[in-house]
Amino acid sequence: MDNSAYVSITRQMGLLSEMQTIAQNVANANTVGYRREGLVFSEFVKATGNDSVSMAQAKARFIDSSQGVLDRTGSTLDFAIEGDGFFRIETANGERLTRAGNFALNPDGEIVTPDGQRVLSADGAAIVIPDGEGAVNVSSDGELSVNGNVIAQLGIAAVDPKTLRREGDNLFSATQGTQPAENARVAQGFLEQSNVNSVTAISRMIEVQRAYELGQGMLEREHDRVTRLIQTLGRQS
Repeated sequence: MDNSAYVSITRQMGLLSEMQTIAQNVANANTVGYRREGLVFSEFVKATGNDSVSMAQAKARFIDSSQGVLDRTGSTLDFAIEGDGFFRIETANGERLTRAGNFALNPDGEIVTPDGQRVLSADGAAIVIPDGEGAVNVSSDGELSVNGNVIAQLGIAAVDPKTLRREGDNLFSATQGTQPAENARVAQGFLEQSNVNSVTAISRMIEVQRAYELGQGMLEREHDRVTRLIQTLGRQS
């Protein structure tokens, strides 16, 4: 296999990874609080004897931190963050982060995610709503109160998007830690929708698919050329 084929294969691998990433984004276009993921192509040079070959790779990923649209739901335990920041969630694997604020109460009166994971306060504790004492109100700075009595402060963490690692259940882990979010605002009775633009994503998917097909055609033609060359040499020997 000559160098051009190796270059094409690395390009094909990158395009396939991008296609999978786009497909994941499109599938989550209606997921509450979903953050679009992107792929970064880079170039690396491989030494080949006295020469070198420029190849492409697509291994670096990033999380798009742009704001999603806020939809009014009117539900008391639906929260949306305006600006940077993530809700802090307790999981079996440690603290995780999410932008999805569609919460509920468990039988113990704790605010939890749809999967039953506890939402944490600014102090890292579970948030318990007193039973039968009235409706929950949340101020723009994340302070929760019932009948005017403050019960907790929502835990909202700020994090460098480059250090986020996506996990399951619409959660993220912060590979380099977090700090309290200072400029985030909380909107009660709203949910932030996915920041995926379906039209843009599908358009890009078509572009990537066409580029992949062109690359595949080139590899097939190169394979046929090498096969014919081997057959010709075999007949001459």
